[in-house]
Amino acid sequence: MIPVFHNWRTFACGLVVTTLLSLGAVLAQETAAPMPAPAAEAAEAATAEAPPGTVEERLSKLENPGGINSGDNAWMLTSSALVIFMSLPGLALFYGGIVQKKNILSVFAQIFAIAGIASLAWWAIGFSLAFSEGNEFIGGTDNAFFKGVDGEPGTLATVSQNIFAMFQLTFAIITPALIIGAVAERMKFAAVLVFVTLWLFAVYFPFAHMVWGGGFLATNIKAIDFAGGTVVHMTSGFSALVLCILLGKRQGYGKEQFAPHSVVLTAVGTGMLWVGWYGFNAGSAGAADGVAGNAFATTTFAAAIGGCAWGFAEWICKGRPSVLGFASGVIGGLVAITPAAGFVTVGSSIIFGLLGGIVPFIAVTYLKRIFGYDDALDTFGVHGVGGMLGAILTGIFADPEVSGLVAELKADGVNLLAEQLKAVGVTIVWSAVATVLIAIICKITVGLRVSPEAERMGLDLAEHGESGYEH
Repeated sequence: MIPVFHNWRTFACGLVVTTLLSLGAVLAQETAAPMPAPAAEAAEAATAEAPPGTVEERLSKLENPGGINSGDNAWMLTSSALVIFMSLPGLALFYGGIVQKKNILSVFAQIFAIAGIASLAWWAIGFSLAFSEGNEFIGGTDNAFFKGVDGEPGTLATVSQNIFAMFQLTFAIITPALIIGAVAERMKFAAVLVFVTLWLFAVYFPFAHMVWGGGFLATNIKAIDFAGGTVVHMTSGFSALVLCILLGKRQGYGKEQFAPHSVVLTAVGTGMLWVGWYGFNAGSAGAADGVAGNAFATTTFAAAIGGCAWGFAEWICKGRPSVLGFASGVIGGLVAITPAAGFVTVGSSIIFGLLGGIVPFIAVTYLKRIFGYDDALDTFGVHGVGGMLGAILTGIFADPEVSGLVAELKADGVNLLAEQLKAVGVTIVWSAVATVLIAIICKITVGLRVSPEAERMGLDLAEHGESGYEH
């Protein structure tokens, strides 16, 4: 039974104001008047009075950018650093604050190790499998060991290929790192290393190719994913769900309270993730242009509204809003807008934020309790559910006036919602089946779970021989 809201007048006023502002923003954007005739005539006159050849030269540069653009290169370098910032320290602090204090260093160790494994695999063959020419499901070996990955333009016309490759590496690092949130406090460190290595080859590299490398989901299904709703959040989220079920619950789960040991660390990590997400989403534009600006704006609004949406939902259902709830809502809003950031209007991003805060809240608060799985840090509830929500909403709200790709697909008669649903189905099935097979391999080779004694001691001491806190 939902408790009575303690200060219903305050909430009602806040809810009415938030709703009116959200609806007003959407309606204002949808009903924006076209440029008045005098302004349009002035624009035409300015074009007519421009120096001979100026317009033609600009069009020529758009079609043939003429090589590296230093501004685009600088933005992509900055974006790469921002996404690395998301993993370490952002995600490490976010996760580390939620686990028990005896396990915080194990989270840092796992993320550091994942960064190393992903980097080595990316250099050796991962980038090539994701972005070089191959078949519909996986790339070839043309760029193995970074062959041809140099300072010349490559995948992006105005960005050097080595910068593009490093930007994409940051995605390959953070995606498997998300999974450890579901299995925190009980999975062997050796098992994490083996699992992540195999998972990159079985799941991440194929999906990066199928969506961003011109593979199956982009050409056959014609799904769109601006910055990783399917490639990053759904693959990691659904793999996390399957893995935590196979691993089993933590000792005492359902009987003892597993409260976060430091919400302050989690809140700080949330702020770092939010800032880093600008590299994640706006960087996915591949240039310092208007698309990046739109992605920056939609990311901001979705994050801010998502945090408030989760907080208000908690206020209604639990009697008070928590800082952890606000932090989780911010991440939920960011996850939801990720596949759509460069395809939707700012008005639509507010809807992404509202649903990105409320739907994952329901998944984390009620769905997990109903089915009884131990998703320790709610990776599935936030990333799996939020990523799926964002992918579906992208099919509904993608705007041809915002994105040329969307305009092209709709002009060809593509039903984007249907294509997004197909992509969601493929992602769930592929991720789940691959995770089961990899988990079996891990169990046979190194084992999956630490001993009961090690779990009681804490993974910091049992697995790494050190502790982040005095006992």
